[in-house]
Amino acid sequence: MKSASAILGVIVLIICVVLIAGCGSYNKLIGLRQQVDRSWADVQSVYQRRADLIPNLVKTVEGAANFEKTTLAEVVKARQQVSNVKLDPSSAPTDPQALKQFQQTQDALSGALSRLLVVVERYPDLKANANFQALQTQLEGTENRIAVERRKFNETVQAYNTAIQRMPTALFAGMLGFHPRPYFSAREGADVAPEVNFNFGAPAPSPSSGAQNSAPGASPQLEANPPAAR
Repeated sequence: MKSASAILGVIVLIICVVLIAGCGSYNKLIGLRQQVDRSWADVQSVYQRRADLIPNLVKTVEGAANFEKTTLAEVVKARQQVSNVKLDPSSAPTDPQALKQFQQTQDALSGALSRLLVVVERYPDLKANANFQALQTQLEGTENRIAVERRKFNETVQAYNTAIQRMPTALFAGMLGFHPRPYFSAREGADVAPEVNFNFGAPAPSPSSGAQNSAPGASPQLEANPPAAR
């Protein structure tokens, strides 16, 4: 009788320990999931900030005489495609394909904006426009924030995914609704350096003529051709 009571006591003690440990793990996972969702909201916020800047940019550029309409149309089309992809801003996606589609449309918009800003280099009057300069500065700052927030999001997702895959949490995480979250992947072509041309497509001078005609210390006019759409 005493032996049975002792065994029962040990079983109850083990169950209590498991429950306490499980509660601690559950609370930790809740906190990590909230961090992922909060980081996702930050990503959505900076992307929306960029989208809000584009209409004013388009209006400003449209006012430039003989501006290349094709480049401008690409930006408008890319922004529309971004608007068509709807993801919950308060909860990070669990579907890798949904995040992939979101990233592809956002990266396509980044590429269109990059090409637009390169073309603008050929329009001195537009470059000198105070409104355009302000918009360009804001866009550049927003692109930097996007890169930062995407990196932070990946870091929080990594911490969360690692936690749910560790033992013994992995035994019950799925049953409690904790599933892996997808990451942002590196942009296609991000490892390829952009091509650089001088003098906006003017024929390159021969080495001898270039040496004779170049003034000491003169800086060539530079145009950076954007890499392929990322």
